[in-house]
Amino acid sequence: MSGIEQLLVVARRYAEIEGVPLSTVSSRAFNDGKKLAALEGGDGITVKRLEAGLRWFADRLPEEKWPDDVPRPVGDVEESARA
Repeated sequence: MSGIEQLLVVARRYAEIEGVPLSTVSSRAFNDGKKLAALEGGDGITVKRLEAGLRWFADRLPEEKWPDDVPRPVGDVEESARA
């Protein structure tokens, strides 16, 4: 599963738990209501923004709600960017 696919799995889980559409999740996580739909349509994303998005979800989804097939980020975004 690619990084984008992982991000979308987590985003869909968050949308399901919150009871909101993916566009709302996209606005919350990326300040762009169309970003997740664009990713679903095949657009790309920078590694930094992908990691920041996964960290955003990790900060808001309890571990027991995190999808089993997606590795949960460890550390903060700055640490990830430096690694």
